[in-house]
Amino acid sequence: MAVVRVLVTGGAGFIGANFVHQTVADRPDVHVVVLDALTYAGNRASLAPIADRVEFVQGDIADQELVDRLVGGVDAVVHFAAESHNDNSLSQPWPFVQTNIVGTYALLQAVRRHEVRYHHISTDEVYGDLSADEPAFDESTPYNPSSPYSASKAASDLLVRSWVRSFGVRATISNCSNNYGPYQHVEKFIPRQITNLIDGVRPRLYGAGHQIRDWIHVDDHNRAVWEILEHGRIGQTYLIGANNESDNKTVVQLLLAEFGRAADDFDHVTDRPGHDQRYAIDATLLRTELGWAPKYSDFKAGLAATVAWYREHEDWWRPQKAATERAYAAAGERVL
Repeated sequence: MAVVRVLVTGGAGFIGANFVHQTVADRPDVHVVVLDALTYAGNRASLAPIADRVEFVQGDIADQELVDRLVGGVDAVVHFAAESHNDNSLSQPWPFVQTNIVGTYALLQAVRRHEVRYHHISTDEVYGDLSADEPAFDESTPYNPSSPYSASKAASDLLVRSWVRSFGVRATISNCSNNYGPYQHVEKFIPRQITNLIDGVRPRLYGAGHQIRDWIHVDDHNRAVWEILEHGRIGQTYLIGANNESDNKTVVQLLLAEFGRAADDFDHVTDRPGHDQRYAIDATLLRTELGWAPKYSDFKAGLAATVAWYREHEDWWRPQKAATERAYAAAGERVL
């Protein structure tokens, strides 16, 4: 389908802001409306370089009247907005229910009413975790969420599926592996390690660091989203992954090497409850049906580019850093 006006929820957050930047650069004829509540994870500064190219609305996706008005003025919605930090979901689950479930409901009702194309951004965490020798997640993998965050995202996915079947909503879903790249909040694993290293602080690794993640650069994720939005089958779920499985310890050591530091120059800290051990994505359907492939197939090169971005944009992340580290300390993180 041809998209002329798109509403991007959570467009001041990490993946959403990168999606907006990419859309402005690659599709200059598309009018972008951003809806973001500007909670701690949303940062208006992430859109500053393109502020004159987008329409920004501050608001909550659970505000049904606001959502209905905005959806009525576009021909597609890409729904990134979510509470997404596992640690926070363990200490305060309610915001995850309110945003991820109630907010998705409000959007689904609006796109149903206005007959607007809808794409729903989800996560591989809805599938739970894998042992080392289990096959990667695919579109038929049963849901088995481990935290309030992943459970709320699983619930939102199921709402989307039911609105497609019951009400004929023109929707697709994508479940993506762990993203990295510019504009990611410093509470997250990779930017936290990078910003610690910039400050001369030893990186911090949960437990033994054996948790395995399938890493994808945010630009590759967002190119896949556009492919699905324009060419995906209505009602279909597509998994997005770049075949970059790596355990957390290896990621830290790659970053240490990038800074010229010794491979053992990090601290182990207390692991978080219910920490999933391995995620892996089988993106065969996306690759074969829609012809998508990642550009950042070299994870080491992608990390180097990300380090360079954080070095060059200290003015963006520095205001968040001290508060983030205080939050980790208050949550009981301690060096083992």
